[in-house]
Amino acid sequence: MTRTAWIALLTVLVAAPARAAVIPASAASSHVGHSVTVEGLVSEVHTARSGKETFIDMGGMYPNQTFTGVIFERSAAAVGDVRRLTGKTVDITGTIQMYEGKPELIITSRDQIRAK
Repeated sequence: MTRTAWIALLTVLVAAPARAAVIPASAASSHVGHSVTVEGLVSEVHTARSGKETFIDMGGMYPNQTFTGVIFERSAAAVGDVRRLTGKTVDITGTIQMYEGKPELIITSRDQIRAK
């Protein structure tokens, strides 16, 4: 391979965006601390009584869900209306963390959510 070809190949590899691994909602607890795309059927979308958080639950309804995407009030405008996601297969991308024994991912932008 010529030097020009190597430079072109390296440029493409370096410029290519990193893609998060796609995992099922049921595997989220095994990926704490990792940036991944969680894919699953949305069981329900609900808002906390306080109105300050919205939850996208997969793998069951609260409190029996296997995974939750969380939208805090400060990010609600940037994320937009997610109520119509119930019953749809959705990808949510971000870093998994645990909260009260359940895996969750904080959503701050609409770019993190993709309905299929």
